[in-house]
Amino acid sequence: MGRILSGIQPTGNLHLGNYLGAIRNWVTLQNSHENLFCIVDLHALTTLPDPKDMQTWTREVTAAYIAAGINPDQSIIFVQSAVAAHSELAWIFSCLTPLGWLNRMTQFKDKTGKNSEQANLGLYAYPVLMAADILIYKATHVPVGEDQKQHLELARDIAGVFNRQYNVDYFHLPEFFSLKVAARVMSLRDGTSKMSKSDPSDYSRIHVMDDPDTIALKIRKAKTDPDPLASTPHAMENRPEALNLLGIYAALANISLEDACRMFEGASFSGLKQKLTDQLIATLDPIRKKMIDLLKESTYLDHILKEGSLKASEIATKNMNDIKNIVGFLKT
Repeated sequence: MGRILSGIQPTGNLHLGNYLGAIRNWVTLQNSHENLFCIVDLHALTTLPDPKDMQTWTREVTAAYIAAGINPDQSIIFVQSAVAAHSELAWIFSCLTPLGWLNRMTQFKDKTGKNSEQANLGLYAYPVLMAADILIYKATHVPVGEDQKQHLELARDIAGVFNRQYNVDYFHLPEFFSLKVAARVMSLRDGTSKMSKSDPSDYSRIHVMDDPDTIALKIRKAKTDPDPLASTPHAMENRPEALNLLGIYAALANISLEDACRMFEGASFSGLKQKLTDQLIATLDPIRKKMIDLLKESTYLDHILKEGSLKASEIATKNMNDIKNIVGFLKT
């Protein structure tokens, strides 16, 4: 049985992309792997959120994990900042990581654009901390989206340079975990852009906490084109909004995109939007209702995080002691 490590930033308003691209898939891994699911609050600091919001959002992500089906008795749910070894290992790795490697990270360039000189060090060094997140637990597999694959490759490179520098075979290279159904959810207003919390338009995304009426309104307003739906994804390769809506429907219905295209061949968008709305409500509304109940029990959520962080710390501390010995830190 391999070990999986993954996490989500507590930055507020979890959306459909977080659910379909990550959380839903994690639920299915619980019987086949040892799992650690993290709320990566150290990463969230790169955007300097309000401290009170951080606490609220951390509990919200925890509630989402549990409401979606992650069992805290089966998987470790914990807060990144509660395990000091993440930051300790990140510093060691930062002393081994060439600047040239970080300069090639496309996500930093995408996020900062022409303003890279004003970006904070945390955003630049984000991939090094991510490598520490993964390797401090000696995770064997990491389920990441396409936009994070480059960061996983960097984690593998850092593991290799550590082993070579200290002439050890301590870190094994973590593998990308390929999901059978991997949904890449795009904006409802622009099918070429990923669904994002940072988009100024609330109509660009479906929040996990949206009620049925809000979901229906957002899908009605979702951007479309005037042509009937075609029979194959290839026939709609220049119709990103159509492919996005069909892709979301396919993911929710657990069918292939090809099957979804055949199902709606020749139909207008109104029929697809109604079916998609029904699927979204059927999937998300039970999670929303359970999250509302869980968020009323902050003591319970804090207990889950405390217990999970203790379990994660036990693994991380043991490994960190090994690493300190390898690099030559004196025991005191």
